[in-house]
Amino acid sequence: MIDTGIWPESPSFNDKGVGEIPKRWKGVCMEGSDFKKSNCNRKLIGARYYSNIKVKSAGNKTQPDPAAKSSGSPRDFVDHGTHTTSIAAGAPIANASYYGLARGTARGGGSPSTTRIASYKACTEEGCSGSIILKAIDDAIKDGVDIISISVGMNALFQSDFLNDPIAIGAFHAEQMGVMVVCSGGNEGPDPYTVVNSAPWVFTVAASNID
Repeated sequence: MIDTGIWPESPSFNDKGVGEIPKRWKGVCMEGSDFKKSNCNRKLIGARYYSNIKVKSAGNKTQPDPAAKSSGSPRDFVDHGTHTTSIAAGAPIANASYYGLARGTARGGGSPSTTRIASYKACTEEGCSGSIILKAIDDAIKDGVDIISISVGMNALFQSDFLNDPIAIGAFHAEQMGVMVVCSGGNEGPDPYTVVNSAPWVFTVAASNID
C-alpha cells in the first residue's frame, strides 16, 4: 500500500491465524518516530517511509515536509493510509460500526490467513511527491509484493497525460515486472470526465451506477 503510512495497533492488522512470513519476502520494517520494528508482525510484514518527502511551497520551490514527526516514521498521522489498507487487506473485525450505525463484521480483501501487508509512506498531510511515489513503487517491486495499491491521485482538472503522470509511469514499470497495480478512480464524481488513474495498464476502482 502506497499512501500516508499505517497505524499498526489497529485490530485490522492483527496477525492471529496468519502463517509465517514467506521466505521470498525481501522487505524491511523501518523504525522511526513512534514506530518500532516490533510493530510489524506476520500480517504487517513491511513498513517504509521516506524522510525526504517534499512538497510544493510558495514560488514553486520545493522544501522538506514541515511536518517532521509525520514524515519521519511509517506511522500514519493522517488516517487515510490506515483506512485504505484495512479495506484492501485488513483482518476481519467483529462487531464493528460507525458510531453505532451499521454494526457488523468489517472485512478487508483477500484471505485473512494468507493476505499480507507492506506499507510505503509516500504521502503526508502536506500531500504526495511524484518522485517519492516512484521510489515507493520501485521499493515495493524489489521487496517482492504481488499487488500495489495506490489510493491517491490529483484532481481530475489537473491530471497530466500518461507520459508525465508519475503513478501511470510507475504502474507501467510494475506491470512489466509482473506486479499488478490497483488505483482509486478519484473522488470528483458524479460529474463526467472526472475519473483519475485511468491508464489502461492500471486496475482502476470506483463506484458508479447504471443511470
